[in-house]
Amino acid sequence: MTTRGVLYVHSAPRALCPHVEWAVAGVLGVRVNLDWIRQPASPGTWRAEFSWQGEAGTASKLASALRGWHLLRFEVTAEPCATAEGERYSSTPDLGIFHAVTGIHGDILIPEDRLRAAVARSARGETELAAEVDKLLGKPWDDELEPFRYAGEGAPVRWLHQVV
Repeated sequence: MTTRGVLYVHSAPRALCPHVEWAVAGVLGVRVNLDWIRQPASPGTWRAEFSWQGEAGTASKLASALRGWHLLRFEVTAEPCATAEGERYSSTPDLGIFHAVTGIHGDILIPEDRLRAAVARSARGETELAAEVDKLLGKPWDDELEPFRYAGEGAPVRWLHQVV
């Protein structure tokens, strides 16, 4: 079953750009040449975005291929399909990677066990419930990435389709 999604590279140093293309090409199985443009939210970095189509699980593979690169900010989304929920991955140098399952309308679906754990930590006085829910929804990642998202408005999008 295929799905589609978008990779947003919000900021990457110039030297890292070809490595991002190679990593994405390795996942998609096609040559990738991204249209890199300057990222005004972080001078000296570049941004790119493109749409992809592939098997369910491709978003996870893309996020895994890019995670851990210290100076890279990115997001990967995948739409739900008949065999899988949608997904969203966000990554920043300071916060690391965030993963959320998304429903048909793009809402984040929080698993019951994660909610129970957040409530339990709050009940023990380890944290505030609101802060725990914010983390479950990816708010710290959204807060950090928002200036980079805004700076990318009007950027070109390249549509890539994986042949299955």
